[in-house]
Amino acid sequence: MPPKLIAIVGPTASGKSALALALATRLEGEIIGADSRQVYIGMDIGTAKPTLEQRNAVPHHLVNILPPDEPFSLGDWLTLARRALDDIWRRGKLPILVGGSGQYVWALLENWLVPQVPPQPELRRQMEERAALEGVPSLYSDLERLDPEAASRVDRRNPRRVIRALEVFYAIGRARPNCTVKEAPPWDALVLGLKVERKDLYDRIDARIDSMIASGLIEEVKQLIAFGYSPTLPALSGIGYKEACSYLGGELTLDQAIASMKTETHRFVRHQNNWFKPDDPRIHWLNTDAAVASRAALLVEGFLAARQPLEKVVSA
Repeated sequence: MPPKLIAIVGPTASGKSALALALATRLEGEIIGADSRQVYIGMDIGTAKPTLEQRNAVPHHLVNILPPDEPFSLGDWLTLARRALDDIWRRGKLPILVGGSGQYVWALLENWLVPQVPPQPELRRQMEERAALEGVPSLYSDLERLDPEAASRVDRRNPRRVIRALEVFYAIGRARPNCTVKEAPPWDALVLGLKVERKDLYDRIDARIDSMIASGLIEEVKQLIAFGYSPTLPALSGIGYKEACSYLGGELTLDQAIASMKTETHRFVRHQNNWFKPDDPRIHWLNTDAAVASRAALLVEGFLAARQPLEKVVSA
């Protein structure tokens, strides 16, 4: 039988990390992070990174592995994630993939073949200058014309994502990686999705951001800048960090920065719906409530005991 993998998906603040920890504790699992910001050392509060205590209790992979100024791509993450899977299976443990970066999650589960395209500094500089002069929509229009499928997946308001997609297009003739599975993935994966009513989710997001501020997000960003990390780094362009940088730079008041964090995170979870669709037949959707861990554990235990994949399993 092929080895088995559990994935936990859903919007920001839906409870994915808590469920992953509960399942890992119950089922001798290890967690693989699918988050494009949690890979960075020193970016803890703003990424809602698992605490040191949690990481000591349950092994976490692809968390706290790079300094914020080191380039990191989807292809880099896939290489490390596949390596982590092999290591976890070799030791007889259960890998649990968890995170809100939909592109990372499906790239692994669908076994994407991602071209390794290194950054092209001069081309990137030209596009950044154009974005500053003409606005990001101008670059996004180019992407829509050149690769409509890629444009449908990219957040049109995120200059870093748009520029990277164009950068890859100009290098290989397409922006979206070739996601065709040439061979069946060598595993069976059960995908659990967490859902929360929209109003409740927004309330959870707002409470999380208030907690981040109270826990020292501004001080965390101030320390990163003091260590020599530029506010213009891609790692610091994410929600929470960019607003904190703007506040520290005198461009926003603290109240304005907090309001922007909340608004941008609300918008981001709507974008996440493009990756984690409510009608996706591959996802077992579960309501986030007090009993969700018990219901999820029963599904996972049934999946692990089955000799054939369940209906909603990502496999060949």
